[in-house]
This record gives sequence, C-alpha cells and structure tokens, in this order.
Amino acid sequence: MTENIIDELTWRGTINQQTDAQGLKDYVQNHKIALYCGVDPTGDSLHVGHLVTFMILKRFQLLGHKPVIVIGGGTGSIGDPSGKKSERVLQTMEQVHHNQAALTKQMINLFGTDNFEIVNNYDWLSQIDLLTFLRDYGKLFNVNTMLNKEIVASRLEAGISFTEFTYQILQAIDFLTLYRQHQVQLQIGGGDQWGNITAGIDLIHRLEGPKTPVFGLTIPLLLKADGTKFGKTEGGAVWLDAHKTSPYEFYQFWFNTDDRDVVKYLKYFTFLSREEIASLAKQVQEAPEKRAAQRTLAREVTKFVHGSAAVEQAERISAALFSGDLLKLSADEIEQGFHGVPAVEYHGGVVNLVEFLVDKTQIEPSRRQAREDIQNGAIYVNGQRQQDLDFQVDPQTAFSGRFVIIRKGKKKYTLVRTK
Repeated sequence: MTENIIDELTWRGTINQQTDAQGLKDYVQNHKIALYCGVDPTGDSLHVGHLVTFMILKRFQLLGHKPVIVIGGGTGSIGDPSGKKSERVLQTMEQVHHNQAALTKQMINLFGTDNFEIVNNYDWLSQIDLLTFLRDYGKLFNVNTMLNKEIVASRLEAGISFTEFTYQILQAIDFLTLYRQHQVQLQIGGGDQWGNITAGIDLIHRLEGPKTPVFGLTIPLLLKADGTKFGKTEGGAVWLDAHKTSPYEFYQFWFNTDDRDVVKYLKYFTFLSREEIASLAKQVQEAPEKRAAQRTLAREVTKFVHGSAAVEQAERISAALFSGDLLKLSADEIEQGFHGVPAVEYHGGVVNLVEFLVDKTQIEPSRRQAREDIQNGAIYVNGQRQQDLDFQVDPQTAFSGRFVIIRKGKKKYTLVRTK
C-alpha cells in the first residue's frame, strides 16, 4: 500500500496545524480530492517563502489529487490583516491585473495544465452586492469569534479597519465557492491563515451540513538555524521570477545553505525519497566539505522552478567562476554570474590597459599603482592574467562586446559594461 501522504508530510515536517488530522488522513487514503491555497496579487512574483505550500500541493498532484490556486483578484484589491501593525496599501486595479497575469504564468510553470486549475476570486466576490453580503454571509459570523482570531486580535491595540476585519469572511466565501463549484475539500496556508481557514470550514458546515468533509492544514513558520526567517538575504527576497533573481543566483542561494539546515530543506523542497535524504544526511556528517547535500538541494529546487537547462547553466557559471576561465561563458551568463558585483561603464574603443584601469574605469587609483599591479600579476582581464604594460583592452573580443571583466588580486572583480 502506498504511504499515506499525510504521513509523508508529517515526516517531512511540513505540517503545523490540522482541523481534523485523522479525518483528513482517512479521507485521502480512499479519495482523490481537490485542494487549494490562495495567493493575493500584491506583487508580480512569488518568492521562495511560497514554495513550502506549493511543494505540498505538488506532492498531492503527483498522487492524482487536483491542486487549485486562487489568485486573489478580489481579496488582493482589499488586503488581508497581516501581522504588521499597519494597514496594507491598496493597489490600483491595473496593478492587480498585471500581478495576476505574472503569477498565473509562474503557477503554470510549476504545476503544468493537467489536473490543475487557477481561478480568480474576483469572479465571484465582485458579484456580491452589499445587502447580499450582509444578509447571506454577515449574519453567519459572530463578531466575538472574529475578534478572537489571532491575526485580528494582534491588531486590536493598534487598530484595524472594517475592510481588513471582514477579510476572513471573504476568504470563507472563497472556500465555500470552491467547495460548491470545484469540489475543493482542503485548504492549505501559512500559520497566519489558520483563523481564515477555520472560518471557511465553519461557513461550509453551517450551509452544507456539519458532516461535510472539508479540512484545513497549515504549514510551520520556517526559520533558519540562526533563528532568522527563511528566504531573506542581504539583497532581499529570493524570487521565482528569473528576471528578479537569476537562475544562477537562485541556485547559489540553495547551494549556500547552512549544514544545520540542509537536511530539513531537502525534506521540505525536494521530491527525494527517505533513503536518498538519509544518504545525503550521512554525507553532511562525514564529509561536509564536499557539500553534496547542498549541491543536490540546489539542483533539485532550481530544476523544479526553472528547469534542467537552468541547472546546467548555473553549474557552468559556477565552474567558470571557480576556475577563472570566464571565456567559456556567454554574455548572458556573465550577466547572471556577476550580478551584484561592482560595475562601471566604458563606451570607448581599444585602449591601453593602464589607461583603461585608471582614466576610463577608476579601478586603480593611479597609473603608478596600475603599473605595479600589472607587473606583479595581480590584474586579470576576462579571466586571463595580464602582465604586459602595453596590453590593449578591446571590448569587442569577448562576451558579444557587452562586458570586460577585470579582476584585481584573488577576488576583487569589477564588471565593466561596454554596451
């Protein structure tokens, strides 16, 4: 018998709370279900923090269940009461529509089009007039109960608008609508969504009967071993959009995982078996310097989000940067590999190396220093050491004429943009 998916999720550590743990486990053992999570279009890209939920949906999909993603065109135009002590800034509908289109493209990339659906809650929420909202739904929600929801209670001292206060009713209507129109029986979300999820289940039980098999599941807050929130770097969020976070940067984010976190991340973010993860965990203990677990993690997650070609490209960039053989890389790969490196611009033609380093790019503070560094072998042009004071820098000789890469010493790179 195939292992119950709830047992697998438990082993992977990806379950925080469940509304009816045994009921859900028994139900999915014998039924194929539809399940959903919601994404409000507050931005035009998702980030790695969203991946825990999506990995759960994908695991269900691989076992024949049907994931449904709700793009919150309705709720996103209002804003949910986040844990922050201030109201969300309302977006224009034009921005909401732009974000919806971008997120839809990302979701299809992750889930394909078979046995998967994307819906927009604007389609039904926008059809409810005020009197219907108050009469058919507002009457079913007890204000005292709503006030006791953790996400609302945390905002009472600072204040919360009626708009954000009613968010849980709108999300409950989402679950009811999805149950009725798409046979959705399970909602998944972050821990901060617990109150909204249970509100939806309560509404369904009121209107469809107390025995209606609907369930809720939340994921744990993922913290790194040092106690900081997962998914944040010095440069900000790690995005799923390749234009915001290049596949190389994405790969490096996972490859640089702390030894203390890597096994946990393998459970969360890959489809590797228990045996494969156990083997990698053993390698972390016995040969951590080889970083086999990190490399596998980086390969698996990058492949899931960006595809196999992106993995090959990221590893090619990594190898070239490590060896210094930069001429093996294309201009686009240079763009990825040197993102965030100090950059200057030069739009001239062929020029003497000393003049290039001092007058044209200010990489060196003086001609005397430039000549000294060149003669001492400290200057590399496009990965190749140059000790000839008469060397001529020609921007057209590499990387489609777009870049010249100067390295000073062992690690100090400058990206010179020539186009």
